[in-house]
Parts: sequence; structure tokens; C-alpha cells
Amino acid sequence: MDFNIGQVFARSAPQETGSTIPPKYKCGLSKACPEGHFSFKMTSGAASVVGPKICLEDNIVMSGVKNNVGRGINIALINGKTGSVLKTDSFDMWAGDVNELINFMKTIEDGTLVMMATFDDPASKLNEEARKMIADLGSSSVSTLGFRDNWIFVGGKGIKTKSPFEQHIKNNAETNKYEGWPEVLEMEGCIPQRQD
Repeated sequence: MDFNIGQVFARSAPQETGSTIPPKYKCGLSKACPEGHFSFKMTSGAASVVGPKICLEDNIVMSGVKNNVGRGINIALINGKTGSVLKTDSFDMWAGDVNELINFMKTIEDGTLVMMATFDDPASKLNEEARKMIADLGSSSVSTLGFRDNWIFVGGKGIKTKSPFEQHIKNNAETNKYEGWPEVLEMEGCIPQRQD
């Protein structure tokens, strides 16, 4: 009897009809963004342990691994036409100086995408001037941002409406996931490219 084990297995193996691995889109999004849009995914920090992460067009812009995040508000400035990173920085709103944040915000040019993610405490040093500057970028939640809240936001300099890309969760001892901190926020989506 002529017996070839390889042929037996080949006959009994299920035929591959297509991949069972779901397709991976930029930044790990569940679907591709349409033409003329930037793919993004971002998370807030976790308690005072894990920093936030910002991904744009499959590039990690800010993260703990890149060692460019810090306590407070983390900001990435993005060219609204090309998607290139212009500048990143973090501003400590617990022990830092809010004027550093205000001076940074004054340098933002029209048409710039502004991505913000919090870590630990985003609000103790925030004053009305800083809150208004962030609200002018399209934020609806910055006025109520409080001690140890989690917040992620994508807006733009020169935006005429409120941004649809914003999440905010209050620090609340009854509902916090971590002792003293709310759960991590995660947001993904497609930001329209600036056309003019």
C-alpha cells in the first residue's frame, strides 16, 4: 500500500476561502477613513500610572513609549492640510504654571488641528483665560473640566463650530474605575483635511 502522510493531511485540511483576520486600518481603526480625512485614535491617561496616547495616520504622535507625555494636558499640533506634526508638549496643571499653556496656545496658527489628552490632573491650575482659549478651538467640556477628570479632544484653530471629537468623564468616588481616578477614555475617527 502506497501511503503518503502529507497527501492525507492535505486532503483533510479545510480549504482556505479567505482570511479570518479582520483587516487593519490606520491607527487600528475598525474601518478606513474616506479620502480627504485623517485617521486618528487617542486615549487619555490611566490614573497617574499610564500616560495618554495619540495616533494620527498610523504614526504614534505622543505616548509613554515615546517619552513625550506628562502629567496634565498633553497637546499635539498638526498641520490641517498635510497631517504632519508641528509640535507636541505637555503642561502640568497640578504643579506647573498655566501661563506656559497660555503662551503655547497663543502660537497656534489658523488651520492647525489641536489634539489634547489628559493624564493625572488636567484642571487644578486651569484659569478662565486658558479655558476660553481651549473653548475657542471647539471644546464644549473644558469649562467643566475638574480635578483628576479624564478628557480627550480634537479641535482646530479657526473652527466655527463645536468639535464632534470630544469625550469627558468626571472624577467621581462613586464611579471611578481606579482608586481616585475615572476610567480611561478612548476615541477614534476621521478628521476632515483642511481644503483651502
